[in-house]
Amino acid sequence: IHDEADRLNRLVRNLLDMTGGESGAIQVKKNWQPLEEVVGVALSRLEKQLSDRPLSIQLPPGLLLVPLDEVLIEQVLVNLLENAVKYTPSGSPIALSAWAGDHQVTIEVADRGPGLPAGQEQRVFDKFYRAHPTTGGAGLGLTICRAIIEAHGGRIWAANRPDGGAAFRFTLPVAGEPPPLELEAVDQQTAEGPRG
Repeated sequence: IHDEADRLNRLVRNLLDMTGGESGAIQVKKNWQPLEEVVGVALSRLEKQLSDRPLSIQLPPGLLLVPLDEVLIEQVLVNLLENAVKYTPSGSPIALSAWAGDHQVTIEVADRGPGLPAGQEQRVFDKFYRAHPTTGGAGLGLTICRAIIEAHGGRIWAANRPDGGAAFRFTLPVAGEPPPLELEAVDQQTAEGPRG
């Protein structure tokens, strides 16, 4: 009963999010955020679902701050990770990685499942489309991901991995200069010595 109530709650939330996305109501409030923290919150929300999955995470150490709406990008990561769990065998690995490019950051969630039907890689983002209808769900999670990423000025796509499985990638634009880290301010005060 609890699992079904949770599923219905997610369904209603996704429907409301989708309605907001279609009417242009997704409000993106970008702040410079540590990507590692956003990933960490998403993983903690899915701790139970990911408990039997070998999970590898590769975030570049130099990638400190990214301009994003942490609540929305957290939801994108949750949806992509839930999707990977839903469409892959129990115990199969999931990999989450990110890398910086030319004025953008790319984030990938990759699995070792059956992959996507050939020629359908972009259709998975269409509303109510499900690549494997027998798995349940309303087919809105990836549609919401696309709406959120596009509202950020990025793009999202899916591809089959050459050695099996599917990879979902999205980009976030990086423009401007991040604010100085608080740690730097503390170091500077220490160097200057006490004021008195």
